[in-house]
Amino acid sequence: MSSNIQVTRICQHCNKEFIAKTTVTKFCSELCGKRNYKLRQKQTKIAKSEIETQVIRNEKTLPSSKDLANKEFLSVTEVGLLIGCSRQNVYKLINSGKLIASNPLERKTIIKRNDVDQMLKENEINNRSQSLIDETPEYYSMQEIEVKYNMSEKAIYELIKRNKIEKVKRGRYSLVSKKEIDKLLS
Repeated sequence: MSSNIQVTRICQHCNKEFIAKTTVTKFCSELCGKRNYKLRQKQTKIAKSEIETQVIRNEKTLPSSKDLANKEFLSVTEVGLLIGCSRQNVYKLINSGKLIASNPLERKTIIKRNDVDQMLKENEINNRSQSLIDETPEYYSMQEIEVKYNMSEKAIYELIKRNKIEKVKRGRYSLVSKKEIDKLLS
């Protein structure tokens, strides 16, 4: 059944008058309908993006290091912000025993500000002693021992462990006293 109705309507997209065959027709052509649909989709995406932007603006910003200087107890995130590392690195410091923390609640870890300061002072002292190692050529790296004595890395580590020779860490490298190694392998 076809309709014999002819109604004058105004297109909701281009605002031109047209003759519609039904009373619910909104657009003058299929092209205007498609363009209006794309425009509505675009406006929906823009509105969603603006809402997300508002949520981000309204979120609590992280406290600045000035605010953290006066706090006696810090969270893991705040310690990370204070010393300039990630939360995972703070947890590594806690697990390795370099930083003392407590868990008063199941999901809340707190750290005393004094413990953070103490850890940083201890590392400062260690860094000074490492710079002295760099200046004195009295240490072999593991690679130097491998080349000089033609040994595998595993054999060197076993030898050091068995004879309880002290290793000094410098970054990712282990250094061993030249005197002790030469005495042992000569």
